[in-house]
Amino acid sequence: MDAATPNPPEAVKQPERPKLLQVLGPGLITGASDDDPSGIATYSQVGAQFGYGLSWVMLFSWPLMCAIQEISARIGRVTGRGIAGNLKHHYPRGIGYAVVLLVVVANIINLGADLGAMGAGLQLLIGGPDLLYVAGFGLATVLLETFSRYSRYVSVLKWLTVSLFAYVAVALVVHVPWRLVGHSLIVPRITWSAAYLTAVVAILGTTISPYLFFWQAEEEVEEIKERPRARPLERAPEQAPAEFERIRIDTYVGMGLSNAVALFIILTTAATLNAHGVTDIQTSAQAAEALRPIAGRFAFFVFALGIIGTGLLALPVLAGSSAYALGETFGWHVGLARKPNRAKAFYGCIAVATLIGVLLNFSTIDPIKALFWSAVVNGVVAAPVMVLMMLLASNKAVMGDFKLHAGLKLVGWISTLVMAAAAIALFATWGR
Repeated sequence: MDAATPNPPEAVKQPERPKLLQVLGPGLITGASDDDPSGIATYSQVGAQFGYGLSWVMLFSWPLMCAIQEISARIGRVTGRGIAGNLKHHYPRGIGYAVVLLVVVANIINLGADLGAMGAGLQLLIGGPDLLYVAGFGLATVLLETFSRYSRYVSVLKWLTVSLFAYVAVALVVHVPWRLVGHSLIVPRITWSAAYLTAVVAILGTTISPYLFFWQAEEEVEEIKERPRARPLERAPEQAPAEFERIRIDTYVGMGLSNAVALFIILTTAATLNAHGVTDIQTSAQAAEALRPIAGRFAFFVFALGIIGTGLLALPVLAGSSAYALGETFGWHVGLARKPNRAKAFYGCIAVATLIGVLLNFSTIDPIKALFWSAVVNGVVAAPVMVLMMLLASNKAVMGDFKLHAGLKLVGWISTLVMAAAAIALFATWGR
């Protein structure tokens, strides 16, 4: 349809109560991508080492995740710009450069670790050279992200969220003492040891990561471009009630799915590995392999298959959020809805970030140490980025009449303080 041709009313009129699948989008994909192979490794290690003792963190972090992700989505929907674009527009250039650089470095390291885990997972299932699989997964991700039509690609990402239910299935076939789990969720037994605090920091750093803020804000911007007559809310305030309701439902469901799956991974590894004395798991592939003799071939197969599915979902989010951040910072044309020849630098960044992630697996860099440093960078960057986001979202000059209301602002600042405390705890327990 020609851009100058008005859209018929029926093309833009939305139902007063849209179906859930119509509402779910950026929040669902963002939440699901949080359970990437690197996250699976973290949750597996926590379950193997501490049993059910840290399951309460998943319940505790859910409202914090919801608040900060809803705030990031609101920033994108109201202003029509992502986090990096707003940092560039409202803060000194050096602040934006520093934040984006750290986020991109952490994302690329995470990309490499996820690709390595996917290659190892496929090798466990069918044998063969894991590095070849790493290269294949990287190439497939770049091609799909670059040449797929945006609406179709988003549909693929939505369907990939189904892969997360693999971990629910595994938990249901192993023996989990649900009464003990319920008690651990509601009455946590906190141990003031370096190992325990480090594990809490690792979970928080995995669940509340800067790349998720950048991605969800940018996907709201993409939604504006793709949906007929959608406009940034600062220019179309009449759309705000329906849009904020959609964002809230989408975010709460997406983050709920993310934390529920993470909880099931902790429960599965606690009920199998920890219960049989296996307490040292470094990668998601190791967790899958360790499950085979204890929980049976089915649990092993589903767990390993889930690593590949979640990786296919997380790779485009990690590469895409890096490209969005760099693109808005340097004024490139950005967006997965754009054709490759209209956003060469943007798609080039996706390709280069993924290529570096692939090459990390061919290098002598220890992937476990690389993943640790990625978590450190994410943990350090998260709190400052959240502070800047809270200031942006509370500023009438930025958000107009849609600046944060008191309730969301309170939970957003609590989330920010928790992440700052987690970063401080990380350094306080360093080397102990």
